[in-house]
Amino acid sequence: MSAQTKIRRITAPQITARKGGEPIVSLTSYHAHTAAIVDKYADFILVGDSLGMVMHGMDSTLGVSLDLMITHGRAVMRGTQRAMVVVDMPFGTYEESPQIAFRNAARIMQETGCGAVKLEGGARMAETIRFLVDRGIPVMAHIGLTPQSTNTMGGFKTQGRDEESWPQHEADAQAVTNAGAFAIVLEGMVEPLAARITKQIAIPTIGIGASAECDGQILVLEDMLGLNEWTPKFVKVYGNLGPAIEQAVSEYTTEVKSRAFPGPDQTYR
Repeated sequence: MSAQTKIRRITAPQITARKGGEPIVSLTSYHAHTAAIVDKYADFILVGDSLGMVMHGMDSTLGVSLDLMITHGRAVMRGTQRAMVVVDMPFGTYEESPQIAFRNAARIMQETGCGAVKLEGGARMAETIRFLVDRGIPVMAHIGLTPQSTNTMGGFKTQGRDEESWPQHEADAQAVTNAGAFAIVLEGMVEPLAARITKQIAIPTIGIGASAECDGQILVLEDMLGLNEWTPKFVKVYGNLGPAIEQAVSEYTTEVKSRAFPGPDQTYR
């Protein structure tokens, strides 16, 4: 095969076909340089609206705009070659009607070149998901703890602690499956419920704070790299980059103040 042969990106149908097979690997990314690293390993990369908090210091995801998602989506696309890129639809861009959702989802796909969009909500969003899918837009669903709805949910609360609520979550999962979603994120959900839903539906489940029985997993990259002062219970920190970055900045500051930097090796003569 020629070195010039174009690498084919993973597609939504390929993700769906992984149901019950080798676990699906995913992480978030918001810029080209981290996306290029993640691209070597992930099956799909989520440009999540969590970028509002992680990248822009917002208190929640509610202030994230469509333009902001498109800007970061473009950056991630530039940094990747093989992973499917999924872009979150931000709050207020899809809830009003299927027609408005299509207009905004189409804009995301046209202006970024991504492979799919993700939106939050179960049965209440089934009609919208079906409308988008019927018009050629692959949709990843998201149920359980849905960050865009935390004001009505009363905060970031683990879902499914009361077994009486399980039928509603199961109905949500089945509704988005029937509507044509190619995969579904289960967030902040008790393990037995997430495992149960995974067995019930025909599309892959992607867990975040859910169960190892899900068909795949996703984490916020900055969380698992130790770049945030606080991380949720469900995050495993695989790297401790925060202190390493601070140490590097501290050493740089010391050398600048002592005039040790730049030294002979960094100076043109």
